[in-house]
Amino acid sequence: MEAASCVVRELGVVGYAETFEAQKRFTAERGPDTPDELWLLQHEPVYTLGLAGKPEHLLIPSEVPVVKIDRGGQITYHGPGQAVIYLLIDLARRNLKVREQVSLMEQAMLDVLGSYGIVASRREGAPGVYVREAKIGALGLKISRGCSYHGLSLNVDLDLAPFLRINPCGYEGLASTSLKEQGVTVSTDAVLAQLAARLSELLDRDYPRMA
Repeated sequence: MEAASCVVRELGVVGYAETFEAQKRFTAERGPDTPDELWLLQHEPVYTLGLAGKPEHLLIPSEVPVVKIDRGGQITYHGPGQAVIYLLIDLARRNLKVREQVSLMEQAMLDVLGSYGIVASRREGAPGVYVREAKIGALGLKISRGCSYHGLSLNVDLDLAPFLRINPCGYEGLASTSLKEQGVTVSTDAVLAQLAARLSELLDRDYPRMA
C-alpha cells in the first residue's frame, strides 16, 4: 500500500539475513524515479553487529545467531514483539541529510510513545529513544548511492532477556525496556502502523519529494 509518497510493505515476521540482502538489492537497483519505501516487520531472534562493532560486546553467547552488517553502531538485538521499520529513502531527492533523518526517526518514536502516555527522550551522543535510563527505541542507517536503508526498532512486547547478554549499542549496563514493561498493552502490528503513518507525515511535511 502507499502512504503519502512512501510505499509501505508489511512483511510480517521474517528472517534477518534475507531482509538485509533484499534491502541492499533494492538500493542497488533503484533508479531516480523509484518511490521511497517503508518496510514494516518483526524479526526472528538475531543479534546484529555494526561496521565498527566489537565482538566482546556479546557478553554471553547463546543459540541466537550473530550477523555482521553494514550499518553504523555496535550490537543490538531483534526479535518478535519488536516493531522494525526499514526506511529506503532517496535522501537527495528530499534534500534530507543523514542527521535530519536520524532526528526524524527519533521524533516518530517519541510521538508514538507519547500517544500511549509514555514520556521518552533523546540522549546526547547516543542515538535512540529512552524512558528514563532505559532504552526503548534504537536506530541505525547505511547510506549507499545517496539512499538510506536499515532504520528503527521500537520494543513493544518482546522478551528483554537477550539484551542482558550484550552491551546494547556498546554501552555497558544499559537497561532496555518496552511498551509492555511500561504498562502499555498493544499489538506490535498496531505500533508498526502508527510509526509508518507518523514517519510518512514527517517526511512529507518537512522533506517533501522534489521533482
